[in-house]
Amino acid sequence: MIPLWMYLVVAAGLFVIGMFGVLSRRNAIAILMGIELMLNAVNVNLVAFWRYQTPTKLSGQAFAAFVFAVAAAEAAVGLALIIGIYRRKRSVIADDVNLLKW
Repeated sequence: MIPLWMYLVVAAGLFVIGMFGVLSRRNAIAILMGIELMLNAVNVNLVAFWRYQTPTKLSGQAFAAFVFAVAAAEAAVGLALIIGIYRRKRSVIADDVNLLKW
């Protein structure tokens, strides 16, 4: 049986990689990919804690399914925004987006 701390280390590594991707990239698609990695790290934590705390209840898996649904919606809305910005500005660089400025 794999101990809980190993799952937590993997999840922390995924989260750190995702956060690095969000903070260091200028491309909006790469930023979205970093956010997806961070959400997957949360899913790993939810399922790991479910497995080691209350394996008879399905609460961890239900929360993970909810996070998957939120991640899918976030990806769809984020990609739609990026496509709209690309059509207007011809760039997906996050620094070039200043649509709310006059």
